[in-house]
Amino acid sequence: FQNLSQAAKKQKLKLLLRIYVIADERFDATFHTNVLVNASGHCQYIPPGILKSTCYIDVRWFPFDVQKCDLKFGSWTHNGWLLDLQMLDVDISTYISNGEWDLVGVPAKRNELYYECCKEPYPDVTFTVTMRRRTLYYGLNLLIPCVLISGLALLVFLLPADSGEKISLGITVLLSLTVFMLLVAEIMPATSDSVPLIAQYFASTMMIVGMSVVVTVIVLQFHHHDPHGGKMPKWVRVVLLNWCAWFLRMKQPGSERKKRHYQYRHASQHHSSTSSIEMGTMPSLSIPLSQTSCPPCPTGTSNGSMSLYYGSCHPMDSPRCPPSSDSGVALGGQAHGSLSDEAEPTRGVSCGAGGPGMGMSIPPPEIQHILEEVSYIAQRFRDQDQAEAICSEWKFAAAVVDRLCLVAFSLFSIICTVTILMSAPNFIEAVSKDFT
Repeated sequence: FQNLSQAAKKQKLKLLLRIYVIADERFDATFHTNVLVNASGHCQYIPPGILKSTCYIDVRWFPFDVQKCDLKFGSWTHNGWLLDLQMLDVDISTYISNGEWDLVGVPAKRNELYYECCKEPYPDVTFTVTMRRRTLYYGLNLLIPCVLISGLALLVFLLPADSGEKISLGITVLLSLTVFMLLVAEIMPATSDSVPLIAQYFASTMMIVGMSVVVTVIVLQFHHHDPHGGKMPKWVRVVLLNWCAWFLRMKQPGSERKKRHYQYRHASQHHSSTSSIEMGTMPSLSIPLSQTSCPPCPTGTSNGSMSLYYGSCHPMDSPRCPPSSDSGVALGGQAHGSLSDEAEPTRGVSCGAGGPGMGMSIPPPEIQHILEEVSYIAQRFRDQDQAEAICSEWKFAAAVVDRLCLVAFSLFSIICTVTILMSAPNFIEAVSKDFT
């Protein structure tokens, strides 16, 4: 360089080095400065400027991701025999911290490439800028609200079915997750190379909430089941009322009362009733049923049944009939212990005088009508009790499904949260540095 001026040196050397992958509109975005050349031939070129390059962004672990961007510098025109390109360590002491990224390091590496057309090497220096995303912003604005909303989805199974708000709560939670999903889609770069971690978590949470809405519909259908629509299938009763209820330590309401009532009835079967109901068309013509002896004698009565006996015979006329132990109603007949020894038989009621083989006459229409009404009322009460029992079974099945889904969805939500979030390689590092 003895015969060259400083200007010539500048014109010859200033365009030697360029970044290979440029994303700037201008080909050269640096400020043109002089190249420092010493007597040994070493040149030092430090051009200030803002370099823009394209980098591959891996959003697989977003927002716990670490990005690496390669900046490759080399000569466009000179090979390694003409230009021996060397590198220096990157000085990051003057780096200004960023609110979104942490600069982990800028390692450098010198490479030499050989092409088939040429024997000379072509050197280049590659700087790898390693950055870690700071997760405090995303944790407070996306992750924590998502966890809380997924917890609200579990409250759907604790809300009573009679409140009428189970479906509304599930749909509201689902819409809230949809809004947060849209925010995540706006923040992340539009790429289909991989599914981000936070998108996986939101998708799993939305799946849980959607399934909770479906299960809530089934629970409400069980709870408000029409008793006239049919009884519960046997396999449903075995699975829900027996196995699942035993696993969840649930007991059907009223089961203890039914058990005590069954024990009471079983114990009362060994005792017979001795009471009798005295009824008559006239107060002075009623006689106790236990003293009635009109033929034919009633036999084969069942415990707890109510029988009506009609007759006008005096109890002492037929001593062959044994006293009845069942509750009965004696209608008509002569007055027992009345002031007169003879009384007119009741209208429409007569006693057979031909012996024990004779039957009784038909009771009056009024009595038949009363018996039909009493029978209808008794049957109506039995139908109501049966309908209430069917409704109670379906409501208990709905409660069992609610409790079972609460346990299952809680475990599934916890497992998904821990598995998805902790699968990130630098999850522990990000939490320890950003949240403490």
